[in-house]
Amino acid sequence: MNASTGRRRRTVRDWIVDFTIFLLAVGFGLALAVEFPDPPHGEGSPYTAVDLPLWLSATEQVIALAACVGLWWRRRWPVELAVVLVLLSSVLTLVSGAMLIALFSLAVHRPPKVSLSVLVLAVGATSVHAIVRPDPYSPFLVDFLLGVAILGAVTGWGLTVHHRRRLVESLRDRAVHAETEARLRAEQAQHQVRESIAREIHDVLGHRLSLLSVLAGALEYRPDTPPEQVARSAKVIRESAHQALQDLREVIGVLRAPVGELPQPTMADLPQLVAEADDVGARVELSREHEEPVPDRVGRAAYRIVQEALTNARKHAPGARTRVRVAGGPGEGITVEVVNDAAAAPPDHSAAGDGAGQGLVGLAERVSLASGRLEHGPTDSGGWRLSAWLPWPS
Repeated sequence: MNASTGRRRRTVRDWIVDFTIFLLAVGFGLALAVEFPDPPHGEGSPYTAVDLPLWLSATEQVIALAACVGLWWRRRWPVELAVVLVLLSSVLTLVSGAMLIALFSLAVHRPPKVSLSVLVLAVGATSVHAIVRPDPYSPFLVDFLLGVAILGAVTGWGLTVHHRRRLVESLRDRAVHAETEARLRAEQAQHQVRESIAREIHDVLGHRLSLLSVLAGALEYRPDTPPEQVARSAKVIRESAHQALQDLREVIGVLRAPVGELPQPTMADLPQLVAEADDVGARVELSREHEEPVPDRVGRAAYRIVQEALTNARKHAPGARTRVRVAGGPGEGITVEVVNDAAAAPPDHSAAGDGAGQGLVGLAERVSLASGRLEHGPTDSGGWRLSAWLPWPS
């Protein structure tokens, strides 16, 4: 590409094609310049050849050669060159070859509307040529129809090449668009996975760290705690801290790996979650009223609901009795209900952190994505109730 003019630089293929076309146009002109000895009908026939003066014949040959040379610029000025050669072909026979090539090139490089308009002009020039320079070997009508047929064939060939190139370009653009769209889709999916991982970090680590906060606070404000209880609390703190570190390692591994999923809990892990809450004195009761195994996707959502509800209960109602009920079946859905009594001690707001209230927002989003329903609010006895319904396909 030439930076100063913005035109494409000729390639080796372009030079070969242009030189071949130049020779073809010159050969076509030489073939038309051959004179046959006698008309078929003898002297006095209406089809007698018209003899041109020597100077006019020489001028026509020079113009025809210039027309062949002008084909080298047919890509830069296809319309102008085609129109000039069409007008010259109305009176000069030897430029017919260059005119046909220019007409073909015009049909290839310009819209069909332009090439068809020049074709109409060429048909008119053919009729003029048939009158001014009649063929001594064929009548006017045959000469005219043959010229129109040749013009139509050349233009039709050029239009076919033009539409084929447009089709190839369209398919190429479509392939590029599809590739770009696929890349954007992959990036969007990756972004959604990272958001999902971020939510899992909040749920998992929020639960673990709330256990640590409650146990540490109990040890701080109750220095007279029996040694057995201190040892038990220290064990839970150590195990929770270790599990939190394991969760962080798993999350970092998922973020680093090109493909991977964060290990997800299921309904089978619910008793362990309740047992951990009992270890810190939360007094949690679990009631499971379903017989068939819960699907992993539904069980994972139910586990996260219970986990977030227990975390909120420890933050805002420490020491209160909490009841967890899971009931349902295939086709009717599964109901997860967590109800805690009024707080037995004033809540420690310093342990709630700056993200207070974000857990319920995340739960609402999770339940909504699962096509379920979420309800929460205070009870008449001063406690808190959280209830969620999730679809369970039959």
